[in-house]
Amino acid sequence: MTPEQIAALPYRPNVGVMMINAAGAVWVGQRMDRHKEAWQMPQGGIDKGEDARLAALRELEEETGVTPDLVEVIAESDGWLPYDLPHDVVPHFWGGKYRGQEQKWFLLRFLGRDDQINIATDSPEFSAWCWQPVEQLVDKVVPFKKEVYARVVEEFKAHL
Repeated sequence: MTPEQIAALPYRPNVGVMMINAAGAVWVGQRMDRHKEAWQMPQGGIDKGEDARLAALRELEEETGVTPDLVEVIAESDGWLPYDLPHDVVPHFWGGKYRGQEQKWFLLRFLGRDDQINIATDSPEFSAWCWQPVEQLVDKVVPFKKEVYARVVEEFKAHL
């Protein structure tokens, strides 16, 4: 695909979840589909007609096993935060229909115990997980997500 063709594509509607523990550390998972270290917070697509907040809670449970009763919603992003995929990746993700994702982010406080987190889900996305200090979060993600993660940290900094 040419850069012009990619630029004409829409963004995929998506939600992201920044889940923090009592100490203020952020949950991140090591993606299974990456050949090198690539940590990220839970995220996923919004189903047609689905409310973004409900999508965030659904995605969190699908990816981490954390049920809605184990979290408290603290905040949500004011707007939608987009990111572009690298051009060489676009044709291979989502059938080449999207240039990247536009995300509504939610800040959640984890109220449970670490043993209630289970990444061995029906469709696992992560091979490992940890609580990351917020100051180190942006450095651990894939380069094309660094800007959106920095914006998420900035947006929620009053609550962190």
